[in-house]
Amino acid sequence: MLDVQDLSKNYGETRALEGVSIGFEKGTIHAVLGENGSGKSTLVKLLSGIVMPSRGRILVEGRPLTAFTPAAMQAAGLATVFQEVLLAPDRTVTDNILLGCDGLLKRNIPRGRRRDVAAEALSRITATPIDLDAAAGDLPLAIRQLIVLARALARRPRLLILDEITAALDFGDREAVFRTMEKFAADGGLILFISHRMDEVMRLAARISVLRNGRLVETLARRDTSPDALLRLMAPAAAKELAHAG
Repeated sequence: MLDVQDLSKNYGETRALEGVSIGFEKGTIHAVLGENGSGKSTLVKLLSGIVMPSRGRILVEGRPLTAFTPAAMQAAGLATVFQEVLLAPDRTVTDNILLGCDGLLKRNIPRGRRRDVAAEALSRITATPIDLDAAAGDLPLAIRQLIVLARALARRPRLLILDEITAALDFGDREAVFRTMEKFAADGGLILFISHRMDEVMRLAARISVLRNGRLVETLARRDTSPDALLRLMAPAAAKELAHAG
């Protein structure tokens, strides 16, 4: 469903991502692991159209993308929820969820349905009552994170990129988000899941890719690995130190 081929990004002499090739399968949750500086954030930015690759190709369902902008990625069916909570703090919850859904000259969602669409998107990921007319910036961090995730779901993407989205959530909302992720994949979608929580990865991901120093180390099935093995791939030196300490 999504292929990156020889994908690279340089910033001057700095190689943030170098020659990464990964195939992401339809109907799966595919985790990407790595320490800080491994290239995870660069990969997310490339797939979101925030930055252009220095080399390589991105293909969606076998078709190479020719434009690398957020609008082009959204048109290709991708939606991203970033680690940073990005919203318009003075706008209502409803407005924030529907940001990007309308065109420049007209609303794609009729005024009378906007609250219903926003409420439906939120209901998929939380049972917490949220005032749709409240200013988003006045709400707690966990609620703001749910608003941003609801915004991505409201766009009805086929490919969903989730970058460290669960850190601020309580147990109940995390479980609701996990159930939504599993249903999204079961319905034929693809989720690219960035997380530093090994328990989340081992529960949710069918396949796991490990990055280190901007390069792909390995892609493997969850059933063929373990947390200790993944740690050794991510940070061999740290894993060796832990083994000696034990």
